[in-house]
Amino acid sequence: MTDTICALATATGGALGLIRVSGPGAFSAVSSLCAVRCHSVAANTVHFTRIGTLDEAMVSVFRAPHSYTGEDSVEISCHGSSYILNNVLQLLVQNGCRMARPGEFTMRAYLNGKMDLSQAEAVADLIAANNKATHHIAMSQLRGRFSSELARLREHLLKLTSLLELELDFSDHEDLEFADRDELLTLTQTIDLSLTRLANSFKTGQALKQGIPVAIVGATNVGKSTLLNALLKDDRAIVSDIHGTTRDTIEDAIDIRGVQFRFIDTAGIRHTTDRVEQIGIQRTYQAIDKAHIVLWLLDEAPSSEEEADMVARCRESVLIPVLNKCDLGTTCADTIAGRAPLAISAKTGLGLDELEQVIYERSEERR
Repeated sequence: MTDTICALATATGGALGLIRVSGPGAFSAVSSLCAVRCHSVAANTVHFTRIGTLDEAMVSVFRAPHSYTGEDSVEISCHGSSYILNNVLQLLVQNGCRMARPGEFTMRAYLNGKMDLSQAEAVADLIAANNKATHHIAMSQLRGRFSSELARLREHLLKLTSLLELELDFSDHEDLEFADRDELLTLTQTIDLSLTRLANSFKTGQALKQGIPVAIVGATNVGKSTLLNALLKDDRAIVSDIHGTTRDTIEDAIDIRGVQFRFIDTAGIRHTTDRVEQIGIQRTYQAIDKAHIVLWLLDEAPSSEEEADMVARCRESVLIPVLNKCDLGTTCADTIAGRAPLAISAKTGLGLDELEQVIYERSEERR
């Protein structure tokens, strides 16, 4: 890291553009372009200047180690014209800088001890965040929540290994007991819970980034495709009164209360001799296995065998029974799979707001 890097830090096409410069030659390179003497001015200050005849700009000066990268750094804020920005970058290169590689500013921040690996990863997640939930996770990780949990886990593991090593060193003395057995048991249980929580947080984080998978399942012609279209507010799936119209999974995502959900319309479950439809039904079962939430759409009470089979298949998911076609006076049992079915009409939109709220609340059970 003996060289000095520069790069455009903002998207092109905006009213303003920001160029970052970092490294041992950052102050000299920027001072050669304008009247700001970066070596002499106070740290963490902003200065108005002109960059030759190109533009007027604001120059922010940061001294090592109190900068994003931990190095001497300068940020040049000028107008967002691609002509201006490209010429400023060319001038910086001519004065000893090189163009930074993707992620190199964050890499230098990590190498200089400004952040750990999990925080460096969080920077990319924060940039890519497209909803409230992913933004919250990225900010939490950037602030060190994940790092703190790993540090606590390491302390517990070190304590456990030291106690075990002490016991092994004096294993010949059966009458001596250096580690309290209750303490060992409590410590191992704490470690197990920490590891389980961390593993689950990874799965949840991946789901939030890609959209929490919600499978819409049920028999043929219960309104699965109509429900998908109603939730998406778009004619995404073909709707027909012909049984077995949907033969493959159809997916699309929407944002509910700041969380992205990926809804999956599936082939209707029924006994059939059609080979293509059988493949579609098999994919329905695969969607159930991968889903975090399963909307079981019904237009009549299921048989006890159907209910038992669905509960068994959804043992790893949150199962929400939904009674469709309530505008036609459809009624059902008081409880299905241990829950009162939610009455909706996918055709008229009745009850969809309540369904979205229930989906959001159930998703919190998996977070």
